[in-house]
Amino acid sequence: MALGQNTKLYETPNHPYQGERIAEEAGLLGRYGLKNKEELWRSQSQLRDYRREARSLLGRTMGDVEAAGEEAGEFLQSLKRKGILDEQDGLDAVLSLDITDVLERRLQTVAYRKGMGSTPKQARQFIVHGHVTVGDHRVTTPSYTVLVEEEDSIEFDETSPLADDLHPARAEGQE
Repeated sequence: MALGQNTKLYETPNHPYQGERIAEEAGLLGRYGLKNKEELWRSQSQLRDYRREARSLLGRTMGDVEAAGEEAGEFLQSLKRKGILDEQDGLDAVLSLDITDVLERRLQTVAYRKGMGSTPKQARQFIVHGHVTVGDHRVTTPSYTVLVEEEDSIEFDETSPLADDLHPARAEGQE
């Protein structure tokens, strides 16, 4: 029997009942069409990891500049490839990232921004039901992080009924 993954991919808030945090989370859930707070917390943990890595690299650049500079370059390049950072940004920009920067790169959000659904939740449904392809591959994970070079190749699957421009679900979003 195969071993499972025993670690959580997210950290829950330290205090369960903080009205301001709960209201902010509810707003983000609605704006990005997230299914539950676990998805939000997973993105927050991802952002926390990016910031932790940037702090570590900034601290190491004081010592061995060459090795740390190479690692920092690779780290920044991966964030630029994901579209989280702009081309001219450096390590300091990673520390000023916000949760919206990570949530904007989800396939669900990118598909909604491209007009593939009239709401983020409808875009999510189209993805989960297998109507959306990224390049040549059908992706059914709404939390898939879209790379910059993949952004233009997001479209409805050619075998999907939604590929027809006259489909009723597509006509709603175009009005």
